[in-house]
Amino acid sequence: MKKTLISVFALTLLTAPLSFVQAEEDAHQEVGHDHAASGDDHQEVTGEEGEHKEDHGEEGEHEEEGEHEEEGDHEEEGDHEEEGDHEEEGGHGHEDENGGHEEAATASINAKQKELAGIEVATLESKRVDYEIYAPGELLTNGYTSYHVSPRVASVVLRRHVELGEHVTKGQPLVTLFSETVAQAQADYRKAFPEWKRISGLGRSVVGDQRFNTAKANIEAARATLLAYGLNDDDIGALKASGVDSLGEYMLRARVDGAVLTDEFEQGQRVEAGQPLVTLADESELWVEAHLPASSDIVLEKGAEAEVRAAGRVGVATVSQEAHTIDPVTRTRIVRLELDNPEDRFHPGMFADVYFRFKTSEPVLAVPETALMRGADGDWTVYVEEAEGEYEPVEVELGRSIGGLREVSGLAAGQRVVLRGAFFVASEIAKGGFDPHNH
Repeated sequence: MKKTLISVFALTLLTAPLSFVQAEEDAHQEVGHDHAASGDDHQEVTGEEGEHKEDHGEEGEHEEEGEHEEEGDHEEEGDHEEEGDHEEEGGHGHEDENGGHEEAATASINAKQKELAGIEVATLESKRVDYEIYAPGELLTNGYTSYHVSPRVASVVLRRHVELGEHVTKGQPLVTLFSETVAQAQADYRKAFPEWKRISGLGRSVVGDQRFNTAKANIEAARATLLAYGLNDDDIGALKASGVDSLGEYMLRARVDGAVLTDEFEQGQRVEAGQPLVTLADESELWVEAHLPASSDIVLEKGAEAEVRAAGRVGVATVSQEAHTIDPVTRTRIVRLELDNPEDRFHPGMFADVYFRFKTSEPVLAVPETALMRGADGDWTVYVEEAEGEYEPVEVELGRSIGGLREVSGLAAGQRVVLRGAFFVASEIAKGGFDPHNH
């Protein structure tokens, strides 16, 4: 019995160190799973330790694989951070160490390229600008001095007396017509005239007031009718002669000095009352109708001068009138000018180019439209010459349009700006692959 107890006690002493070793080994294996990157191998154990490791081996492999992936993620993230550091050191699209703005794109263009591209550079100055505004126009007859010759009653054309383009004087015969209505009016006059001549010779006191007034009214009415039909005093005077027997014939004469612009009729043609036969116009002064955009807000004072160019000839016209409505056909604002034409160099019907001249009331900074380009972000840009052959884009704000110029802000007087050839400069910058926003 005693031997049995001694054996059990001895066995307990032997197994206790083994349990302690097993617990210590489990602790080391758990630390190994948490820090797989260290790569330390655990000691091999026998007996119960080996079985324990085999049971947990698969779980350990999964944990070790996860730890390797996590380590890989950390390494990849570190690579990106390192790459970002290098990009920041390069200074492209980021602020520099001093906190300054991103670098501006520049283009280097040599003298030969500059000449071939037609690049024109000038120093920007703040000054009052003389400019002009263009408007298409047309030359017309002066409606206040021209004259349409037409019959007052239905008539037949008997003879013409002038030709197209001929210059005539006031009172000159233009065309002879025949009308039954005129014939009746002439006959009435010829009857009224002898009666009035006899009554007026006797006097009011002899014939009485009634007969005197009646005779006077008849002759005045007959005369007024003939004048209304287009006859003049000479024509009416000829009716007083007893030998006149061509009743119905009458003549239309020029009412103004001028040139025959139209003569759209033929001999023997029957024409209605009011139908134009001849158009006369004094071409010493013409009208110019200029068509400005309906949105134009320029102010044109009466007497303001404008240059008129038509058929290679140049003249100066003055503003006389301006319509207060928009033309329903052209949808434009019409301005009328008067053009002196003493040498008959201009003619009605010519198309004209009209240039209104202005001057800014105060100094402005302005560049030609050709100097403006759209930047990568869509903003308006001009190119400033920082040094010979070195050009840098500068964003500007646009102001009012001044003829072919545009007022700008964002520049300073004294800077040298590309006026022409800006597209070539922009192309050179684009070839360099510069992106101001680092997109």
